[in-house]
Amino acid sequence: MASDIDPPGAPGGSDRHWMARALELAAHGLFTTTPNPRVGCVLVRDGRVLGEGFHAVAGGPHAEAAALTSAAAAGNDVRGATAYVTLEPCSHFGRTPPCADALVAAGVARVVAAMEDPNPKVAGRGFARLRDAGIEVAVDTEAAAALDLNLGFASRMARGRPWVRLKVAASLDGRTALSNRVSQWITGEAARADGHHWRARACAVLTGIGTVREDDPRLTVRAVQTPRQPLPVVVDSRLQLSPQAALLAGGRALVFAAVDDPSARAALQARGAEVVICPNAAGKVDLHAMLLELGRRGINEVLVETGTRLNGSLLREGCVDELLAYLAPSLLGERALGMFDLPAMHELAQRATLRFTDVARVGDDLRLRARVEHVPGPFQHT
Repeated sequence: MASDIDPPGAPGGSDRHWMARALELAAHGLFTTTPNPRVGCVLVRDGRVLGEGFHAVAGGPHAEAAALTSAAAAGNDVRGATAYVTLEPCSHFGRTPPCADALVAAGVARVVAAMEDPNPKVAGRGFARLRDAGIEVAVDTEAAAALDLNLGFASRMARGRPWVRLKVAASLDGRTALSNRVSQWITGEAARADGHHWRARACAVLTGIGTVREDDPRLTVRAVQTPRQPLPVVVDSRLQLSPQAALLAGGRALVFAAVDDPSARAALQARGAEVVICPNAAGKVDLHAMLLELGRRGINEVLVETGTRLNGSLLREGCVDELLAYLAPSLLGERALGMFDLPAMHELAQRATLRFTDVARVGDDLRLRARVEHVPGPFQHT
């Protein structure tokens, strides 16, 4: 680290104060920046905001460029200012010029960043460019919050696959549907609306053929405003998806199958779907290969909304990063369906372990966020 966070006597509020504002700005791109990260920037001198901005859409100005434009439009000279940015300024030419060079040219004196860019094309090179130009650099201010905004981008850069968030709505005793598979609605309207927020921030919503057959979901965002809809993704080993399925109404979908059926594939393609064949040795869809393919397509975050069988398969094979569980104040009993179809365990060492990261009340229900820490067996969570 090139300098201390919050140096003694720093005028005009703390680094954390201004970084909090930069994070607020970054969140404006929550539904729109994919496949790029969500980034915000604030330019400050002597406790006064000179300009601020955020990255809104891939191909558009990055947060630093937007903040510099904002300052120029207000007639503010940013020389000697501090730039607070939620991600390391980029150092390479993509669809836009390097932000590190723009900050150097603008004459800022100091850059405070929440975290290093996990993109191998940047990964410290932006900071090096700033330091070479004599700009003071501080890193790790509010890094956890910045990472939470960009879990999917960081996952894709580091692992080549998206961040997988599995959503489940259940009774307090962990039941997702009655024994006759009736499940609407276990949780309340507020929880369902909150679930649409998580759909909106996801790049793709994944379900299984069983859920499509039983519920015919649309997988669209309806309860919150969003300028784009996530990509519907279906795991359908035997390519049985009906061309009349509601999720195909948007004219695009991705179907992963283990066997090819030219006539079925042609019927789905006529509805705008794309079929990817990726079998595993058991004749099912290779879930790991599926995630790598989604990563190759620039998918940062996947929200899983499916039934107990596919939930269990994804968890067993180490494909789940985070659990998003809505628990209703009701009890359905042991004959109702559970969250995960998992094999019988004979000792506690066989259990999957989680780490709670957030608990919130949403209407009459509870929302739990938990990271998957460990899945025992041949497929370890990484």
